[in-house]
Amino acid sequence: AQKGKDYSADGGTLIIPANNLSKSIEIKIFGNKVREENRQFTIVLKNPSKCTLKKSTGIFTIVAENGTELSTSDIGYFSTSTYPNKQLIWSDEFDGNTLNDNFWNYEIGNGVGGWGNNELEYYTNNTKNIFISNGNLIIEARKEQILGYPYSSARITTKNKKEFTFGRIDIRAKLPKGKGVWPALWMLGANISSVGWPTCGEIDIMELIGSSPSEIHGTLHWKGIDGHTSKGQNYFLQLGDFSQEFHVFSLEWKEDTLTWMIDGKSYLTISKSEFGAAVYPFNADQFVIFNVAVGGNWPGSPDESTTFPQRMFVDYIRVFQ
Repeated sequence: AQKGKDYSADGGTLIIPANNLSKSIEIKIFGNKVREENRQFTIVLKNPSKCTLKKSTGIFTIVAENGTELSTSDIGYFSTSTYPNKQLIWSDEFDGNTLNDNFWNYEIGNGVGGWGNNELEYYTNNTKNIFISNGNLIIEARKEQILGYPYSSARITTKNKKEFTFGRIDIRAKLPKGKGVWPALWMLGANISSVGWPTCGEIDIMELIGSSPSEIHGTLHWKGIDGHTSKGQNYFLQLGDFSQEFHVFSLEWKEDTLTWMIDGKSYLTISKSEFGAAVYPFNADQFVIFNVAVGGNWPGSPDESTTFPQRMFVDYIRVFQ
């Protein structure tokens, strides 16, 4: 903590009257709306007169509240705002002060079996975990005890609010990293409540395992003849990692065909013809999900190398048809 910026305290002589065991010191703490970590400062007592100091130094912590102002570099790839023969049917540019509840739902808790993946986080709707600042949606995973779980984060969906079939989906985002951190931009079939998973179909537009921050994955999940089936492909950045700049993760979703793209370049196509006798669920409505998970079967648990908090920044989502 910085004196004069985070707090003020005057030095001087502290007089403790005889037969008294304590004396108050006035310290003023300065608050603001900026997202900051907890900060510490030290008070030192010295040159005692007519007494002995058993402890001369005290370390104090300024506990940061949930500030909702956080800036990040906007450097990175931008997708075009128009496409030939397509119309923008829905977008969220995250330019307001709060999440638009006409579009989004919060999912709270740890789900069943850690959302089916043995994840370690507890999802909240608290501004410490999800907020909007400077035109970005920010989902923040934190290391903290909450209702028996060691991490908190956030997960939002457009279920029952924005569901659609087919289109070009562009999501501009900057991703977190670190072992055990698992950001995802994905979709589920709108009929999941009636048919369950994986029958509803799942489209993972982007997943990243934080221990491999230069690699993303695009994947489909569905119910095959013998049960859960998946197919996907990874993509590696040639330089740097996905936490350093914004990238645009896209899905070109047409009848019987899906194509995954990163910064306008395709790296995976899956077609209905590859499904054989299995039911193809991807010609029906799906809804969008954004989340940052912590731990689980795939990424494993964080270790001492993982720093928190970790944040995913989303600049926009745009859907064209």
